[in-house]
Amino acid sequence: MAKIKWLFVASLLIMLVALPLLGACGEEEAPPPEGPPPPVEYTLYVGGCFALTGAYAEDMAASLAGYEDYIAWVNENKILAPWYPDKTIPDNVTFEVLWRDDELNVEKVLSIYEELKDAGLMVERVSGSPQALALMNLLNEDRIGATSAAAGPYLLSPPKTIFTNYPIYTDDCAAFADWFLENWTEDRAPRFAFLTADNAMGRGVVTDELKAYLTSIGYEIVGEQYVPLVPTAPPTTQLLWLKDNGVDACFGVMINPGSQPTVKEMNNLNMGPDKAYKITFGCATPSHIQVFVPAMGEEGNGFVVAGGYASWDDTGVGMTFANQLLAANRPDKVGAMHIMYVDGIIEAMTQVEALRLAMLEVPVEELTPADVLEYGFYRIKSLDIGGITSTPLTYGPADIEGVDEVRIQQVQDGKIVDLGTYPCHHIYKHQ
Repeated sequence: MAKIKWLFVASLLIMLVALPLLGACGEEEAPPPEGPPPPVEYTLYVGGCFALTGAYAEDMAASLAGYEDYIAWVNENKILAPWYPDKTIPDNVTFEVLWRDDELNVEKVLSIYEELKDAGLMVERVSGSPQALALMNLLNEDRIGATSAAAGPYLLSPPKTIFTNYPIYTDDCAAFADWFLENWTEDRAPRFAFLTADNAMGRGVVTDELKAYLTSIGYEIVGEQYVPLVPTAPPTTQLLWLKDNGVDACFGVMINPGSQPTVKEMNNLNMGPDKAYKITFGCATPSHIQVFVPAMGEEGNGFVVAGGYASWDDTGVGMTFANQLLAANRPDKVGAMHIMYVDGIIEAMTQVEALRLAMLEVPVEELTPADVLEYGFYRIKSLDIGGITSTPLTYGPADIEGVDEVRIQQVQDGKIVDLGTYPCHHIYKHQ
């Protein structure tokens, strides 16, 4: 009996040892279940038209550089800005700057627009007033949101889909007038004239609505004088007209190639706030004071710019970030970069935020330009640019002027001095 029991145990042990071997001779075991497939990678385009040829070439080259450096940073860090760690970008989304040189050519900007739209660009940018005027109806019909380096009142009459990050020119002028009047001490109405560039941008500030506002707060309107966008000779005739007509304050929209020679000729004619003939000259952005001062120094004393960005030496998080990007990517340009570098950062950040917000509502693979407009641009509220702009940016269907205050800056002792901010009065030509 014991022998039978032992044989039974031995047989059982042999079977247990053999089972794995028998299994190995049969079908292979099924592999462990795989994890979820890696997410599909998507590339979203930002950018648009840059006038790298023509009068705005330096400005637009700097703006494009700002776009490129900021987008590279976003792709690496996957957040909107250092001060916005909660505004995250999906890991499977990469941004790419798509751009063309429109050469300040209206016909070319129209063909480029169609090309970039066909290539998948769901946002746009415009680099000047002629381009904005040519594109704004098309953009509106196609429901495409655009950022802009131009800020004329025509954008708000009625508002369409081009969004500004600095005040429109008529609001700049009204803020300049508020500031000047606040410091006016004489017992009479100050006499005002427009001294502005002879193009669509410059003429955009001369509106009946603005004249009515200036009159309502106590100014006497004398008239207007026009200076070529890039003068080939000093605007002596125009300045002597101001003097002959007893003008106390004049304002216009110029770029630096216009404002700098104008101020130089004012000095030659002994005209200025501290000259024999007392007059204060102001310009809207894009006569950037950060470009004006290095070129003019103390020769620019008294010149005022309304609606501009913070100075390069501003200690806020926005300009600190801009300086860090510049030092990391273009060290040779530190201390020599055009201030429109920060415009590129602002515009790119705005386009990215519009795309990011839209992706919260619509899957990235299903996004359309209309989605980016409706769920993106129109939902940007109090977007803090770190103090670079005069106020945070807020947009909506009836609100394309992102800021609601105008920064006033003046050249004093060859340096930029901030004189405070004044409200945007939303003065524009109604249609």
